Amino acid sequence: MSLDPSPAVSETVEPLPSSVRVLPWHDPVVDRRGHDPRSVYVEQFWLGILGPTATWLLRRLVAGFDRQPDGYVLDVSGTARSLGLSVTKGTASPFNKAVTRCVMFGLVQRRTESWLVRRRVPIVSQRHLGRLPDDVQSQHAQWTTTTIHIDALARAHCLAAAMLASGDDRGLLEPQLVAVGVPAPAAAEACELLRQQSPELSRASGV
Repeated sequence: MSLDPSPAVSETVEPLPSSVRVLPWHDPVVDRRGHDPRSVYVEQFWLGILGPTATWLLRRLVAGFDRQPDGYVLDVSGTARSLGLSVTKGTASPFNKAVTRCVMFGLVQRRTESWLVRRRVPIVSQRHLGRLPDDVQSQHAQWTTTTIHIDALARAHCLAAAMLASGDDRGLLEPQLVAVGVPAPAAAEACELLRQQSPELSRASGV
């Protein structure tokens, strides 16, 4: 069953601060069953819903937790420029619109002095899935019904652990596994198992 935590939110665009405290949005259900914003799943199925600019912004916000898991101060203007976006138009700027899309889809909460950001993205809901092309909907159905064979999962887990131990970027583990022939669902599950089974290693590397 799809997880659709996004509330009915107002589309009122809020002004941008010069800097903001970014904190992890803790949600036990989505944290357990969701997907890393840098994952193959998000690229295949969320990109066409959230849009490329908001997706890249979400990935950048979550990447900050790799270095500071408890939260960090975001330089808004500097982050916008690093993504090739403008903030000069204030509430109408491309950067602010990207933040607003993340809010609309329940991935970011704007508070007075902070932003809460999901570290994991939920499974695409049926109402959002209906906006995607038919072939992408079929791929999603195949993804969610695929049986992960234990041999493929074991291989993926071993490869992911070796990659992480050798210093590979945590956010690249899943696409790297897919690139070497691991089925995408097995790659996603292996990264999730590694995150749960190796808490110290995971915290050190942001898993």
